Amino acid sequence: MPAYSKQRDPMERLSIIEERLDRMERSGRVTDEIPFFPTNNRVMAYDDTRAAFMTTWETIITPRAAQVSLGLVFIGDSVSSTFTGGAWQAVVNDFTVIGSGSIPASLTYVLPTVTLDLSPYRTAPDLKIQIQTKVTAGATTGGKYGTGGCIGSAPRFARQL
Repeated sequence: MPAYSKQRDPMERLSIIEERLDRMERSGRVTDEIPFFPTNNRVMAYDDTRAAFMTTWETIITPRAAQVSLGLVFIGDSVSSTFTGGAWQAVVNDFTVIGSGSIPASLTYVLPTVTLDLSPYRTAPDLKIQIQTKVTAGATTGGKYGTGGCIGSAPRFARQL
């Protein structure tokens, strides 16, 4: 027996489309994985960065989604039983801080997440995102490179949603 499809009226079709759109807006959709690139060959903030933040990772994206979700990881160092701690921040376009925190001087990982609303940047052709760290406590001499302890950092994930 042949199967017949029921013709839907335009209002019913419109309500189905609106419901699907509402569901997509609520749940979000991963549209792009963002690569980050190291800004130095060691990707570490060393003792000479105590006064100012140092960019360790950065990328440039074209903002074409609703938001960016960043997952980061930081860890201090230990030099001659002296632990190194510090601070981190995520920055947009060199000036706007979108997230910040501290890195304890206890040789433990910090796993922060940051969400950036892209609506103010949607008309811009490019958007620069930086991950910055600085040393605030710890050894000032010794260590592998002679400058004391350091802060290790890396992006765990970065997605445009």
